[in-house]
Amino acid sequence: MPVTLDLQPTLRGQLVSLRPLRATDFAALFAVAADPLIWAQHPAPDRYQPAVFRAFFDEALDSGGALIVHDAASGEVIGSSRYHAYDFRRREVEVGWTFLARRCWGGAYNAEVKSLMLRHAFQSVDRVIFLVGLQNWRSQRALEKIGARRVGERPDANGRPSFAYEITAADFGRGPLAGASGA
Repeated sequence: MPVTLDLQPTLRGQLVSLRPLRATDFAALFAVAADPLIWAQHPAPDRYQPAVFRAFFDEALDSGGALIVHDAASGEVIGSSRYHAYDFRRREVEVGWTFLARRCWGGAYNAEVKSLMLRHAFQSVDRVIFLVGLQNWRSQRALEKIGARRVGERPDANGRPSFAYEITAADFGRGPLAGASGA
């Protein structure tokens, strides 16, 4: 019998650590999110504004699946990510809403965040879905770098058209993140 997925685990790797998002994390996370370039290709490009980010943050807290990302070496907050739409019967979960400080762009940090989250998810599910905005080329490329396959289009949680990507448990074991740190 499959194990129910813990949507807010504590995960540790060499570069990052993730833990459940708390209401007290707002100021530290907004300090990262206040960079307009993070949101430039995003369907909500004004998320760097305090009121817009507050709505995003409150939604993340209410989701029950949000994680805050810390730099493992310094302890500094560098971003967040989230599990969403867990379907026990279909053995599927969505991972998304990931953003990282620009100093962490380029692959290694995102790869470790996703590796940790995927490794955790695949203890309970067979498929992880990612939805990304049609114009968000940076995130599309980042998903392709970690071995996700584009499998079509579907609306995101806000009804906006998005590309759907997936990684299956079998793909994960053979893909670029198979030997990544963490667990």
